[in-house]
Amino acid sequence: MMRRIFPDYAYGTGPRSNCWWDETCPAPVWPELDRAREVDVAIIGGGFTGLSTALHLAEAGVDVAVIEAETPGWGASGRNGGFCCLGGAKLGSRAMERLHGRRETQVYQAGEEEAVHLVERLIARHGIEADTHSSGETVMAHSAKAGAALRRAAQNTGADFIDGPALAANGLGGRFHGAMTTPLGFALNPRKYLFGLAAAAATAGATLYQRSPALDLWQDDSGWHARTPKGRISAKRLVIATNGYSSENIPGWLAGRYMPAQSTVMVTRPLTADEQAAQGWTSAQMAYDTRHMLHYFRLMPDGRFLFGMRGGLMSSPRAEAKIRTALRSHFDRLFPAWRGVEATHMWSGMVCLSRNLVPFVGSVPDHPGLFAGLCYHGNGVAMGSYAGRLLADLVQGKTPEAPYPDLFQRMPRFPLGRARRLLMPPAYALLGLMD
Repeated sequence: MMRRIFPDYAYGTGPRSNCWWDETCPAPVWPELDRAREVDVAIIGGGFTGLSTALHLAEAGVDVAVIEAETPGWGASGRNGGFCCLGGAKLGSRAMERLHGRRETQVYQAGEEEAVHLVERLIARHGIEADTHSSGETVMAHSAKAGAALRRAAQNTGADFIDGPALAANGLGGRFHGAMTTPLGFALNPRKYLFGLAAAAATAGATLYQRSPALDLWQDDSGWHARTPKGRISAKRLVIATNGYSSENIPGWLAGRYMPAQSTVMVTRPLTADEQAAQGWTSAQMAYDTRHMLHYFRLMPDGRFLFGMRGGLMSSPRAEAKIRTALRSHFDRLFPAWRGVEATHMWSGMVCLSRNLVPFVGSVPDHPGLFAGLCYHGNGVAMGSYAGRLLADLVQGKTPEAPYPDLFQRMPRFPLGRARRLLMPPAYALLGLMD
């Protein structure tokens, strides 16, 4: 059976109840795996990484199957903020260069950019209607000091900078002290994008199964095998794509190497033009702020406003109610003109962190035929899709043509093993003080 480090509540219906994306499009119905099945490549996890891997493999003529523990869109890929942007690591460029060297840092940064372009191409090539908008991504300064730092960064990079007093006139009104826009990236409906990937993968020949969790995993001379409640899948090569919903024993190598962390999102009712003008936020830009415990937000095409934040450490009905109350309080403080605007939808999901603060994408050491892609630090739309492209090459024994940094192939363990969640409260408290 799966051994996860959060209570069962975290993986049930409670946190994801009332998710807005569920109302925007129906989920496809995949069959359950109810027999023994043999394929060339099996993938555990039906999110961005798993479906991107399946699509790229199927297009290459590989017999591939995906087993998803729940229904399509259940996990983070179906309940995130919908930001397709630069990101994937929590390690800043200076620290990355100091630890891994300038060349590795440049390869990584090229990969981040290619990840965004990959999603653009997938949407265009497969005709996915994903409600895209936003010209790049805007970072908002949460303090005067952060505003000065953004100004300097804009001067060094040539990015657009808007001073605090001019924010509302540029459609970015709120309690912020400046803004800088990076011209790469866009926002989308993650559920529509995910299901577009699924449809493309199925059309290319991939088989997709729902409600088929991997309860046990083992390897023998014939390859890898995963047991599900009603069947079994066997393959020469196996890909783990479970991210924040991973298990300590699927496979055992993962134990202690990933850290799930909660992110909570709300969506308001559609805002009228007058309400948007009253707050001074009329822009279609996706945005986030400079806090370590960041907020992320955007005005969607239908006039609803999406607002999310990190910070939930516990998982229970009481803890969920508490983080949702805190989310609303933060929203009211940053956008005071909208204090009375109803939040019609609110939900939570798991992002996934690694100890070295970069994603893992590659072959699992000392496990021939086993591969994994996870730990995108809250930026899985682009980086998860990109990981799938890389994994498809690696599984076939190919050297990826796309940028593939060596640092993707390291995944050290956290201290404290299954008790590693104890590391998070003091870390979050420190980050809160720094903010």
